Amino acid sequence: MKTIGLLLALLFDTFERNFNQKTLLLSTFSELMDAIIYGSFFLTYYYYQKNKTNQKQLIVYNQALAETKIDRLKAQLNPHFLFNNLNVLDQLIEEDQLQASDFLNEFAEIYRYVLQVSDKKIIALEEEYAFAKKYFNLMQYKYGTAYQLQTETLDLSGSIVPLTLQLLLENAIQHNLGTEANPIRIKINRDTKLTVSNTIVPKRNSKTLSGRALQNLKEQYFLLTKDQIEIEKTATTFSVSIPLISN
Repeated sequence: MKTIGLLLALLFDTFERNFNQKTLLLSTFSELMDAIIYGSFFLTYYYYQKNKTNQKQLIVYNQALAETKIDRLKAQLNPHFLFNNLNVLDQLIEEDQLQASDFLNEFAEIYRYVLQVSDKKIIALEEEYAFAKKYFNLMQYKYGTAYQLQTETLDLSGSIVPLTLQLLLENAIQHNLGTEANPIRIKINRDTKLTVSNTIVPKRNSKTLSGRALQNLKEQYFLLTKDQIEIEKTATTFSVSIPLISN
């Protein structure tokens, strides 16, 4: 615009009038301020849009990363469940082949459920609760009344990570020595969270109570809810409180 104005001023012989020092300084200053103001608006809008796009890409990336990690964690649980129960079956075969046969039939039904939920991130608490009771009944083939599950009427709304209750029941059985004279009592209750607690009678060769499966579960809940599983241990009881996920 300055160049065009200069050419027109030369053409019509008005250079001195239009381009004297004062006029030139004022017009240049005015145009400079316009450039700063409008340029600032443009740059602000440009970088806002760019940041918005980057944030969306980051959210998508983090979601994909979290889903990948959850899938990897869930993939670790299937063989964990399978191998632990095959060990139970192996011991039953030596002790009572008929009982082992019944165990195998029921285990096949239960493992079918495990495969069905293996591609799900969450599952209805009601469905998981029913599965957990079936799993505990399966464990009674080997342990009888040495481990006792106390169930009560629960509010079964909401969802949890698949196999949560099964893992916590398994944890209580694996790490505590129950007998018919002194059974391990396991209780499931609910208030703001779902809590599984059990009495403690440690086995001599027991692994740490916060083993790999429990750590796996903690990571899944953190990725899904950003809420922590709460673990509490006293001299007589061990309890795990699980955050519930809204449907």
